[in-house]
Formats: sequence, structure tokens, C-alpha cells
Amino acid sequence: MAQAKFAQIKQFILSRIETREWQENDRVPSENQLTDLFACSRMTARRALTELVDSGVLERTQGVGTFVAGLKSQSSLLAIRNIADEIKDRGHGYSVKPLELKLIDASVAEANALGLEVGSPVFYSVLVHCEQGFPLQVEERFVNPKLVPKYLEQDFTIQTPHEYLSAVAPLTEARHTVEAIMAHEQLQQRLAIEATEPCLQILRRTWSRQGVVSFARLVHPGSKFKLTSALVNK
Repeated sequence: MAQAKFAQIKQFILSRIETREWQENDRVPSENQLTDLFACSRMTARRALTELVDSGVLERTQGVGTFVAGLKSQSSLLAIRNIADEIKDRGHGYSVKPLELKLIDASVAEANALGLEVGSPVFYSVLVHCEQGFPLQVEERFVNPKLVPKYLEQDFTIQTPHEYLSAVAPLTEARHTVEAIMAHEQLQQRLAIEATEPCLQILRRTWSRQGVVSFARLVHPGSKFKLTSALVNK
């Protein structure tokens, strides 16, 4: 199946950024230029540019143009930390139970989160992170295989998915949604909690310079987890 035009345009732009032909703050071709170059509609060109802007690869200035974005500092309510390090910093023992590691077809929600077509192959993992032998977090993660082709080959008892992804697809941006939920039966079993215990769920999307790397669902027992943040004026 031929690659969609908007995807061809995105790959064209990304490849030139990766080879450093286009560097930070360089102007990229306009919608009209891309329309002529790829023999497509302006709507198609606009979609490609918009998706790259949304993923943090490009920046758009109204009335001026679209440019290669600079690397963004990690600044948000939640610091992106490795859970193994958090547990070890408390002087406690860390362990992990890998439950699933496989290739699946992306559902509508997963495809939208990763910027892929519905039904595209996606890497899927489920791990239970433990502190002192007790479950602290269920990590369900969907990974873009185009950006991290060797994800399924990793031993996540040696390094966490966060450690591996940070090494092979360095983080440039992350977005979070935090909400309280009641765990379904499978989650209750994995977290070793009662049906009446509320949980805290963090939905996290992470980007590298190439695009969306992963979409993760992190669930913690409410009695064993808290959120902290700090605001520092510089």
C-alpha cells in the first residue's frame, strides 16, 4: 500500500531534520511549496505541518512561517523520573514483574495517541513495578515501532522502559492527564488491592524529535502514591 501523501511530507521534513540539513530555527517549506512539491492539496500539506507542530518538531509563527523547533526543556507538573530510581532513592528495594510484551494492532485511541493509522502495528508492554515486593505501579505502554524498532527485544528486568526509551529516543516533550479511577478486577489483582480502593491514573504521551514515541497508562494504588510539584522562578 502506497504511503499517504501527508505521511510522505512528514517523513520528508523529519529526514532533513535528522540529517541536520535543516537545523533549529530553520524555516521549512510553506503549505503552497509542499503542495507543488508533492502534487497534493493544501489541506494535505497543512495536516502534515500541523501534526509536526503538535508533536513539537516544528513551531509556527502566524504570518511569518513554520520553523524547526528547538529542544524543549522538561518543565511540567510532573517530573519525568524513572520509577526504579524513585524507589531506590527512598532506600527501598525495587523489583519488576513483566506481564506482556508483544505486537498488536493499534485501536482508534492508540493510533490517535501515537499519530499512526488505525490498525498499524504497535509494540505493547505491561509491567508491574514493586517497592519492597509490593505492587506500586502497573505500567501499560504502547510504543511507536517506527521510532523504537528494537523495543520488544529488551529485557525490562534489567532496565525499565523509561530508561531504554530515554536512551534510544531522547525525550523532548511530555504531556500528562491525571485522574482518580476505580480499578477493574484485573487491575485489582495486579496491584493487590481491594475493590474499594481508589487509584491514581496518569496518561502520559512522550515525544522525541522524530515524533510521538509512546503512550503510557500508569496506575497506582491511592494509598501508596502522591503527586508533588515545585515552581521555581529563574
